Parts: sequence; structure tokens; C-alpha cells
Amino acid sequence: MKHKEIKTIEELNKNPLPQQNLIAHHKRNMSSLDKLALWITNKVGSMNFFFLIFGWTFIWLGWNTLAPAHLRFDPFPAFVLWLFLSNMIQIFLMPLIMIGQNLQSKHSELRAEQDFLINKKAETEVETILKHLENQDELILEILQKIQEMEKKRQD
Repeated sequence: MKHKEIKTIEELNKNPLPQQNLIAHHKRNMSSLDKLALWITNKVGSMNFFFLIFGWTFIWLGWNTLAPAHLRFDPFPAFVLWLFLSNMIQIFLMPLIMIGQNLQSKHSELRAEQDFLINKKAETEVETILKHLENQDELILEILQKIQEMEKKRQD
């Protein structure tokens, strides 16, 4: 009976996957502007920023609605200055957040690619183990068959 050619663990380990810190690799390849966009994306996407904008809006609208008329600087009901500033914040932050999200997705793609390579190597290792087990099964069956033949010859 012909036995299958099987890779050994040593052969599998000859081609290890390069170990790399994807976060460090990604940060090294980012420009200063990319880092700034990512920092802004992380800060703007936080609850602290939400509370800051909410507080600013609440104070602004409250002051210009409830304060004495001579102290109001953006009178009710128009709130023109507040609308202008709010729109400017949105207009400036929207593209920055999109840039930051694109940078975050590049990092995710790097991680996914690394995971794929690890999974492929694991698949190869599992296949090798299964082939070793199949080979051992064949050898055990062969040995068992020879033992049975020897027992038959002894009984005869």
C-alpha cells in the first residue's frame, strides 16, 4: 500500500507568516494630516463632543430666548448667528469625519487581510494533521491485517 506524501510540521514552519503590529504599521504610514483627521473623527464621534454641542446649543438658545432683551445678541425667533455657526461646524466636520472613517476602514482592511492569511495557514495545518491521521489509520489497518494473517497462520 502506497502512503501519501505529507508535509511535516517543520516544513509548515519554514514559511511562517510575518508577525507585524498592524496598528503601528498603519500609524507609520499615515501623514500628519491623516493623523489629524483621525484624531478629529475620534473626538467628534464621542459622547463628550455631543454633550459639548448640546450644552453650547442649550446655553445659546436659552440666553437668546430668556435673557433681558438688551443683552441678547442673536434674538429669537431667527437665531441667524447660531444657525450660521452650526452649519459651518457641520460643513467643516463632515469631510473630516469622512476622511477619518476612510482611514479607519483602511486599518480594518489590513486586519482582515492579516486574518485571512492566518486562516489560510491554519487551514493548511489542519489539512496536514488530517492527512497524518489518515496515514496513521492506513498504517494501523495494515498492521492489524498482518496481525490477523499471522494469527490465522498460527491457528492452521
